[in-house]
Amino acid sequence: QVQVVESGGGLVQAGGSLRLSCTVSGVSFDAYSMGWSRQAPGQEREVVSCLGRGGRRQYYADSVKGRFAISTDTAKTTIYLPLNSLNPEDTAMYYCVAGAPVQPCEISRYNYWGQGTQVTVSP
Repeated sequence: QVQVVESGGGLVQAGGSLRLSCTVSGVSFDAYSMGWSRQAPGQEREVVSCLGRGGRRQYYADSVKGRFAISTDTAKTTIYLPLNSLNPEDTAMYYCVAGAPVQPCEISRYNYWGQGTQVTVSP
């Protein structure tokens, strides 16, 4: 049984930071791509960052490059996403995802999703 559980969201002022964590069980990091998706009110979901299978490559949406940095722990059971230099446009529900994308961060190919953690950035 696959379980994906996120934590670490919250309310922060613009320019602040948060760190999201996600514990994944039931799938292998070597066989699956792990990542983070977000959905803002009235917007479509987008994958903001993902790891290639095995965690050897990292990918980022242009909107978060240089501010977010995806990583895993050495046991490859937890992935992290520090969110730095946050702005109100980063306000969204953030989801940890696992799947088998053909293209990097291909959202339609992520079939395991966590329940989400809310990130709210005030001006």
